[in-house]
Parts: sequence; structure tokens; C-alpha cells
Amino acid sequence: MLLENKTAIIYGGGGTIGGAMARAFAAEGARVFLAGRTPATLDTVAEQIREAGGLAETARVDALDEDAVNNYVDSVAATAGSVDISVNSVSMEGLFRPMIEMPVAEYAASLEKMARTYTLTTQAAARHMIKQSSGVILHFGGSDATNHMPGLGNVQVGFDMIEAMRRQWACELGPHSVRVLSIKTGGIPESFPDIPETAQVKQQIVDNTLLKRAATLADVGHVATFLASDRAAALTSTQVNITAGALVD
Repeated sequence: MLLENKTAIIYGGGGTIGGAMARAFAAEGARVFLAGRTPATLDTVAEQIREAGGLAETARVDALDEDAVNNYVDSVAATAGSVDISVNSVSMEGLFRPMIEMPVAEYAASLEKMARTYTLTTQAAARHMIKQSSGVILHFGGSDATNHMPGLGNVQVGFDMIEAMRRQWACELGPHSVRVLSIKTGGIPESFPDIPETAQVKQQIVDNTLLKRAATLADVGHVATFLASDRAAALTSTQVNITAGALVD
């Protein structure tokens, strides 16, 4: 198993993306700790993992609360003995409108929330990973330097900010054998609500790919598992492209 005896913390673990990673990690032997603000969705994912023979525990944690995050990570380390993988898949509050129409306060607040949660969760994990001289910090979203699509509002800017943070964290944590990576996505249709309004968007995602198929939740889990494993030991400070050719590097 790729992640046998590893401990993984996943913020937003009850969501579609976080849940996909959690199930994949557990299937490869990791002990998974799911954190989020909605116990019902966390419990659903945890039960799926347990039914498949995996190990999963849940906790209600506000990833914007510094004390809550630090106390939670400390408790996981004390319980499991290590913090090997930390994933932040907290949903982004997308403000899709032209920048010139963006309410400044709303725009600034959305970016502040992203900066805050990624900084808090990374700091908390890094403290333990530095001590143990190992660990993987994984982000989801990715940056597209060739973006020329108007109306994305805070979304592309937010992802670019996270990637800048990833590069800085990677150079500071690298000497401690801690790897920092991102998964770049062009959209995962399975993660969209199954309603008529999203049908066109889902099809556009597929049409924009070179492979004429979009990445699936299973793809997300498989790639995340590889990146978190020792088989990706030479990878850090980079984003891995799972856009099926929609975004060409």
C-alpha cells in the first residue's frame, strides 16, 4: 500500500474533492482525519471509508480559526504519532463577475479568507513535519498563467495567490524534507450539482480538453495518493496538471 502507516488530515473532508482524496488515501492504508464545519457530510465520508475497511475519524473544525486549527493538528499528532499529509480542500467562495464590478469589500474579504485558511493549516502541519523531517502539504486548484477568460472575479486571482504561497512554502520547508504541491484542475464535473443549470458548464469542461474527457473524482484521488506517497519523493514546488489537456503547460 502506498500510504501504509501514514496519517492524513483533510480540511473540507466532507466535500466531493476532499472526500475523493480521503477515500483514496484510506484505500492505500492511511489513517484519515476529516475536518470541516458540517458533521453530517464528514460522517458520511467516514462511514464509506470504514465500510471499505479503512480508518477514518472526524472533527468539527473551523479552518479559519487559528486556535481551533492548531489544537486540532496537535491532537491528531498526539493520537496518531505523526502528521504525514495535510490537504486543504476547503471550498472557495467564487465571485464570478467582471473585476470592474466587484464590490471591493466582498472581493478583499474572499481573498483574506483564502489566505488565512491556507496559512493556518499549512503552519500547523509544518510545525510537526519539521520536527519529524518529513511530510507532504497538498493544495487543490492550481494556477493558469495563460488565462484569458473574463468574469472569473476572485477565482483565478485566488488560485494564483495560493500558488505563490505554495512556492514560498516549498522553498522554506524543503530543507526539512517537507514537500509542498498543488493539483491543477480545469474543473471536475462530478463535483458540480446535478441540476440542469450546470449541464452546459460540465459539457464545456469536457469540450475544452484534448482527451475529450474531464478528470473524475477517482482521478483526483489517484493522483493525490501518488503525490502524497514516497513514489513522488522527488516532487515539490510544482503543480500537477490533471486538466486532460484543457490547460496546456
